[in-house]
Amino acid sequence: MSQNFHCGRFVLNADRPLIMGIVNLSDDSFSGDGLHGDAVAAAEQAGRLIAEGAHILDIGAESSRPGAQPVPATLETARLLPVLDALRDCGVPLSVDTVKPEVMRAVLAAGADMINDINALRAPGAIDIVAASKAAVCLMHMQGEPATMQQAPHYDDVIGEVANFLGERVASAEAAGIPLNRIAVDPGFGFGKSLEHNIELLRRLGELTVPGLPLMVGMSRKSMLGLITGRPAQERVSAGIAAHMLAVLRGARILRVHDVAATRDAIEVLQAVEDY
Repeated sequence: MSQNFHCGRFVLNADRPLIMGIVNLSDDSFSGDGLHGDAVAAAEQAGRLIAEGAHILDIGAESSRPGAQPVPATLETARLLPVLDALRDCGVPLSVDTVKPEVMRAVLAAGADMINDINALRAPGAIDIVAASKAAVCLMHMQGEPATMQQAPHYDDVIGEVANFLGERVASAEAAGIPLNRIAVDPGFGFGKSLEHNIELLRRLGELTVPGLPLMVGMSRKSMLGLITGRPAQERVSAGIAAHMLAVLRGARILRVHDVAATRDAIEVLQAVEDY
């Protein structure tokens, strides 16, 4: 039976890995790809990502890197709406990466197909706003908040604690009226986790899969790869490909990446071998 992921105007088949391409409108990007709210540049980048093979675009206007400070909802919305308008008919689902209920309401009204929430719809009102729409949602685990999350993160059992959190948030979302076929989950690599926690999550990722729900991962260019390889963010493409292919072999079905073309090629090789 196919695993269909209902994403606003679209229904995606998540039996095979889907690529989510990153469009970053912030001016505080750890990876150096921030577009500073430039809607024209964002639309051009989105077009390139789609041509390279992106199945979903994830558009964000507030940095969530370690140490990042929040931006006002008005600024975040002002950055997002022109890009959503420009990409409305681009042919792939438009996901918006935000934690703010007022931003969620505005972008859903503007046609966003998905909310990617690193706070897992815990902000007051967020869960009801998404439930009232047809949009998909990704619920992510994060210990703490971006400004402080990497200051000595601690777990007694990282796998158990992340799994329990995701299970609770899925149950809350379903109880609020969000069908399971509109929900994805993300263990939150790098969000309140040390290198050891991240490696354990990747090694045992299969234990975090929820039947029927796509598992999303995002390790693209992250510091965990820099700690392993010693390379700066812009030189972590190969490391990211390796990490994401390991994730696919352990059940990941949505890969949130900067480097779409390279990821697509790696998936094609992996699928050719798996399908042989």
